Amino acid sequence: MSLTLLLIFAGSLLIGAPVAVSLGLSAGLVIFLYDLPFTVMAQRAINTLDSTPLLAVPLFILAASLLGATGVTTHLFELMRMVVGRIRGGIAHVNVLTSLIFSGMSGAALADIGALGGIQIRQMEQQGYTKRFAAGLTIAAATIGPIFPPSIPLIIFATAAEVSTIRALLAGVVPALVVAAALMIQVAVMARRSQLPRDDVQPSFAAFRRKTLISLPALLAPVLLVGGMISGYFGPTEAAGMTTAYAILIGVVIYRTLTVRSFLTCTRETVLSTANVLFVVASAALFAWVLTMDRVPAHAGEWLLSVSDNPLVLLLLLNLLLLVVGMFLEAIVAILIIAPIVTPALLQAGVPPEQLGVVFVLNLMLGLLTPPVGMSLYMVSIITKMPLSSIIRGVAPFYLSLFAALALVTLVPSLSTWLPNLVM
Repeated sequence: MSLTLLLIFAGSLLIGAPVAVSLGLSAGLVIFLYDLPFTVMAQRAINTLDSTPLLAVPLFILAASLLGATGVTTHLFELMRMVVGRIRGGIAHVNVLTSLIFSGMSGAALADIGALGGIQIRQMEQQGYTKRFAAGLTIAAATIGPIFPPSIPLIIFATAAEVSTIRALLAGVVPALVVAAALMIQVAVMARRSQLPRDDVQPSFAAFRRKTLISLPALLAPVLLVGGMISGYFGPTEAAGMTTAYAILIGVVIYRTLTVRSFLTCTRETVLSTANVLFVVASAALFAWVLTMDRVPAHAGEWLLSVSDNPLVLLLLLNLLLLVVGMFLEAIVAILIIAPIVTPALLQAGVPPEQLGVVFVLNLMLGLLTPPVGMSLYMVSIITKMPLSSIIRGVAPFYLSLFAALALVTLVPSLSTWLPNLVM
């Protein structure tokens, strides 16, 4: 049954069917061929979507869209230039820091690239950086977005693996800082070796103070989100609602750039994005149900534990699997298919669920940087009009720091578990 399911799924992808359609179609055909109850299709799809944590997904998407519409990205970029621009390779450090801050508003790598990519690459070109280097660093820095809360992939993982959503989100804070630090260390080394230029910004204290005041509402958005979850005042869904309300408040009252037309545009984009995500979630739930009926998770767990019961060995095997899968499957699809299969065995071996979620997401975000289905590569290619081969050469050096961060997260569980344990 599982082999039939996988063959139909692969065949659907090969003929160009959308992933969500391929998942649902393959599950539906197997249910028909093996005379399983058809009512399960509606039941599984509805029960999966009837989830309070999943309600955070459209709210976070809307919040990120609203914050982008207010123009806060430009203010953040200019402020970071004033802070670190004068050091060698300063504008490259600005690129990483801006991505880190904006990740506290967006929760998705492609959202970061869409909001910041054009500004970052254009500014680095003007400062004398090669377009290839600028594009590569922008793609690498965007991997921070899906790790730092609000992380949509971590919410999806928590739902699929049936673990605490709030702990999964908090687990991403320190690893996101590790990724940012690794990228900035590599930029500093490259700046010294290649004599990368310094930024030409020369702000006065008055200009710095003014830009800080203008940027402060945007800087407080991640503080509101993470601080609210740490304090226990609200969970991920409430945090998403509060962040959305805050984005509307600063867009209307403070920046005064959020108009009725832009609000409706953001709402329309949110509906489309949410429909895409939740269609995948519902279809993957059917796909996973068929695998479960064929006892694939149980067999996979037995096989993994027969290989080793050492948590580190199992995590290394999972890293290899996810790095390959990430080259071909979109992150949310991979999480929804693989997480229910491998999570029970890894938890039984003693892998903390928080660490497992971060390892899942970080691996799959690296898939956004690798062909043939590296969506970040294609998106930057569209923005810059650069050939894909040139963009791949630009991002290739940053695999070093990203894989180093992945190794640290894999080898040191406390990077993922420290903050959730401290708070919860």
